Amino acid sequence: MKNRIPHKSEKRKTKNQIVNTIINFFNSNSESAFSAKQVAEKIGLKKVAEKQIVTDIIFDLKEDAFIIEDGRGKYKSNTRGLFLEGSFERRSNGKNFFIPDDGSKNVMVPERNSAHAMNGDRVKIQMLAKCKGRDPEGEVIEILERKQTRLVGTLQVLKHYAFLEMDSKILANDIFIPLESLNNGKDGEKAVVEVVEWPRKAKNPIGKVIDVLGVAGENDSEMNAILAEFGLPYKYPDKLEEAANKISDVITAEEISKREDFRGTTTFTIDPRDAKDFDDALSIKQLKNGNWEIGVHIADVTHYVQEGDQIDKEGESRATSIYLVDRTIPMLPEKLSNILCSLRPNEEKLCYSCIFEMDDEANVIKHRIGRTVILSDRRFTYEEAQDILETGTGDFKDEVLKLNDLAKKIRKKRFDNGALSFDRHEVRFEIDEKGKPLSVYFKYAKDSNKLIEEFMLLANKTVAEFIGKTTKDKKAKTFVYRVHDQPNEEKMENLAQFIRRFGYKIKVDGSRFAVSQSLNALLGEVSGKAEENLISTIAVRAMAKAMYTTTNIGHYGLAFDYYTHFTSPIRRYPDMMVHRLLTRYLDGGKSVSKTLYEEKCEHSSDMEQLAANAERASIKYKQVEYMSDKLGQVFDAVISGITEWGVYAEINENKCEGMIPIRDLDDDFYEFDEKNYCLRGRRKNRVYQLGDAIKIKVARTNLERKQLDFALVED
Repeated sequence: MKNRIPHKSEKRKTKNQIVNTIINFFNSNSESAFSAKQVAEKIGLKKVAEKQIVTDIIFDLKEDAFIIEDGRGKYKSNTRGLFLEGSFERRSNGKNFFIPDDGSKNVMVPERNSAHAMNGDRVKIQMLAKCKGRDPEGEVIEILERKQTRLVGTLQVLKHYAFLEMDSKILANDIFIPLESLNNGKDGEKAVVEVVEWPRKAKNPIGKVIDVLGVAGENDSEMNAILAEFGLPYKYPDKLEEAANKISDVITAEEISKREDFRGTTTFTIDPRDAKDFDDALSIKQLKNGNWEIGVHIADVTHYVQEGDQIDKEGESRATSIYLVDRTIPMLPEKLSNILCSLRPNEEKLCYSCIFEMDDEANVIKHRIGRTVILSDRRFTYEEAQDILETGTGDFKDEVLKLNDLAKKIRKKRFDNGALSFDRHEVRFEIDEKGKPLSVYFKYAKDSNKLIEEFMLLANKTVAEFIGKTTKDKKAKTFVYRVHDQPNEEKMENLAQFIRRFGYKIKVDGSRFAVSQSLNALLGEVSGKAEENLISTIAVRAMAKAMYTTTNIGHYGLAFDYYTHFTSPIRRYPDMMVHRLLTRYLDGGKSVSKTLYEEKCEHSSDMEQLAANAERASIKYKQVEYMSDKLGQVFDAVISGITEWGVYAEINENKCEGMIPIRDLDDDFYEFDEKNYCLRGRRKNRVYQLGDAIKIKVARTNLERKQLDFALVED
């Protein structure tokens, strides 16, 4: 019977299949020890040849340190009791990742081992024993903190139940919603859904509708959906608006008597055309000694918002105002943002101020910090101020021109000291009354913007130095700093390698000043050239992220040893914290808890990042919407990103970015070369590299996913 053909059910398993089965067996039974014979029995091997292979595999796994011998002839999983805490990153393809708190390498967590952890959850995992040649894997054993139980998408309502089809790609399956949990949501509407249960063996989480945002595709619905997707507020609580409306706008004589009076000094604001929250003003007058007294006046928000009151708690929770393409979601109620605290012309306003005495070379002779009362004489837009700088005519022309002269000298000293010069454009849209984008334009910083910037930087630096700089025998009091670490060395090396193909060089080591000067020289060289935006983008990626902290390490990008945020308390909560700490310390108060304020700083940094992500998402949405009626049109573009799944390209004329999926590059098998920012064809050796000029055709647009797909057009 040697030649009998085996039945399909009797087909012998391959060695690889047996290896994987044994690995899974030890991972699932990590606390117990087994002999080779027991392993074979437990995994259901009956054939003699298969049982013989088990002994060989176990020997190999022991050599690889995947298992250890636990008593003579018995083996167990080599987990060594390794437990880690960190955050969970979910992917719809089931390839989830665990990001350890200790900064070590990310760990893959297969869906079967995820314990239904949601994206962003803080979790504890147990490392599963690693087999040679395989990436390490982990299993979620405890969910420490839920971060995201509310998700956004479009309702699909059927006869007996409903689903939420999600906008983001973080779940493999839609959310099941019983009809009684629809909260009047209708088919095709955008909704916020909370996950209330996820049975261990169920593929779909079960949810209930928390809020209906409106019909999918309508501008308000989509903008609110973007905010909700990032867990950001999309409306202001009515009760807090009511509380703000009760705050008195009367400035008493008693309050004025406590402050330095600048109502008789020439003062004005310079802000964007559409701004309503004017939180900074400049004053200028010439002193008898010929020097200049320059006042940087900042809205005294904390005079009106008391620490711990309901408006303050909401402000701290939000931490920042959010700026989407077509709207601002304020940190504070409108009464405070746009009326009480806004430094509107011809109205007495309470401020916190830095007053500088400067000579004609912009050297600060002395300064003082204190509370003031001002009366702004004029509200300028940036365009109006720029017109004065260019023509030399207009209201308060002498004062504006002098401030600009001083600002330019301050700026030169800053760059001479090693500050970085990232003057990148911002994408803006002209939109109609329904939010539809009509055109794209770019916003560039001109001298009027830089005038304001330099005096705000000077005030922020001065306040940080006032608290942070101490004598050697004194310890600085706890304070909120805005810090920026030195660039990542590996990323700088990658940048240097990348720009060589364009014929540029930079220094990647040496003193901070030498590296900064080299970077500035590079940015100057590429200015106005086709590769400018691309190289600037890669350079920015090499930089660390600025953040809030109580531990001062200085600000690398600005070349300041001390820096904080003091000048925008209407729209940033850290500035409100700085105002309160400044008041406390000026009054002789003791230092506050470093631990408590570090937590507040971390929250503010996190919220700042979320707000930036939402802003980018709104820009991406409008870019896709703008391109949706341009299907089939051909544009000149530049390759702006390379990934293992495709090539990103940015259209030259409007900076809209889309992707050419790697599956559409069908003339070869392309492999991703991360180090050299390129895709390389295996057979023909054709290379698609970051910065390459290409022609693309608009192939597909998907507003729900905010996706723009291009097709390559051969010359």
